[in-house]
Amino acid sequence: MTDKFLAIETTFLQEMANANSTQQLQEVKVKYLGKSGEVTLLLRGIKDYPAEQRPEIGNKINELRKKLEALLDEKTAALQQNELTAKLNSQRVDVSLTSSPQAGTIHPITMVKNEISNLLVTMGFEVLEGPEIETDYYNFQALNIPQDHPARDMQDTFYIAPGILLRTQTSPMQARLMEVKKPPIKMIAPGKVYRSDSDASHSPVFNQIEGLVVDENITLCDLKGTLEYLAQNLFSKDTKVRFRPSYFPFTEPSVEVDLTCSNCGGKGCSLCKGTGWIEVLGAGMVNPQVLENCGVDSQRYTGFAFGLGVERIAMIKYGIPDIRLFYENDVRFLRQFKK
Repeated sequence: MTDKFLAIETTFLQEMANANSTQQLQEVKVKYLGKSGEVTLLLRGIKDYPAEQRPEIGNKINELRKKLEALLDEKTAALQQNELTAKLNSQRVDVSLTSSPQAGTIHPITMVKNEISNLLVTMGFEVLEGPEIETDYYNFQALNIPQDHPARDMQDTFYIAPGILLRTQTSPMQARLMEVKKPPIKMIAPGKVYRSDSDASHSPVFNQIEGLVVDENITLCDLKGTLEYLAQNLFSKDTKVRFRPSYFPFTEPSVEVDLTCSNCGGKGCSLCKGTGWIEVLGAGMVNPQVLENCGVDSQRYTGFAFGLGVERIAMIKYGIPDIRLFYENDVRFLRQFKK
């Protein structure tokens, strides 16, 4: 029996010495200490010996097993250290090398939003921000869009709970302000809005700037003058503004606002589909019912409101064909706006 133990230990030491990787060493371990290994078979064979010899033989087998395990642990630690050193040497990075990281830039949507807001602030508008999770009352009802009104179909809405939704416009801030402040009012509300719509020209989340002016003797001419100033400073001094009749429940009369094409100057091109005009926003005179809903005397005060999509303006301004480019975070696209 002693000769058998010695033979197993001798061959084990030879094979362990020849193992040059943790994988090879694992194979040696399985061969001698695995479920069908040499030492395991010795333990299973104890039953074949006389009962009085079994304790002594069992002790010797356990001593052999512990000796082999200790040798394996020592060799494993050494091989693991060698492999780690080799890996670190092969993947070494020279941290002393100088690098030239490129400076970032403001996102084009933020650039255009800031530009529009700053222009309107110079005209005396105050900037207000409000909650993106809004009540049905302020998003619709206060703006003359009661329950079951057909105009609600114009805006595919994300509802969170009954009466609670992701705002479809920043107009609720107009109603909120009119409830607590008496005219004169001159404000804009920039921010994100949400609608269930997605294609090359629509996004389920986009940025909007709503404007409101309420005072005595406000007319449609004041609205046109404001939008002409804004358009001529955003695009060019030669930009013209055109009103077309439209319908919005919160304004009366309502207009669609077109600008002469910034690409061709109104001569007609592929961008404006040969018309020389590009539709950019909706506007109109504040509906008297909206004023009354917010506690403003519609017999004394009038006002105008407008709402523009920041992405829409940016697409026209920079000639971008697909709104989704703004949100894909492609560095090659964003670098074009670095100043």
